[in-house]
Amino acid sequence: MANPEGTKLAIVAEVSPRALAQEQLEAYNKRDIDAFLKPYAKGVKVYSYPNKLEYEGIEEMRKRYAPKFETTKDLHCKIISRIVKGNVVIDEEEVTANGATFHAVAIYEIVNGKIAVVRFVK
Repeated sequence: MANPEGTKLAIVAEVSPRALAQEQLEAYNKRDIDAFLKPYAKGVKVYSYPNKLEYEGIEEMRKRYAPKFETTKDLHCKIISRIVKGNVVIDEEEVTANGATFHAVAIYEIVNGKIAVVRFVK
């Protein structure tokens, strides 16, 4: 696309934090590992709240989630409430797995259009 001066314009569209959180939620519920990982940054850091680093990197995330997706047929996450403030999404979740239901809180921090940090409150 060019402007009247003939120079090119870059059109940048960044996915909203809400949309990224929703995208990974829907893929989680479909147990689709590739779609689930798509909104995450390659160097994603996953913490237990507030700052205990559990693991880092999308390949480590794949190793942890792929077996769950393959074997847990009733795996499902329902959002109880979602708060979006700037680049942060806070989800209160009801998770079902292996016949049990539990509540969790996930805090997603979005950087450069990807989920870069996740904090789970247990």
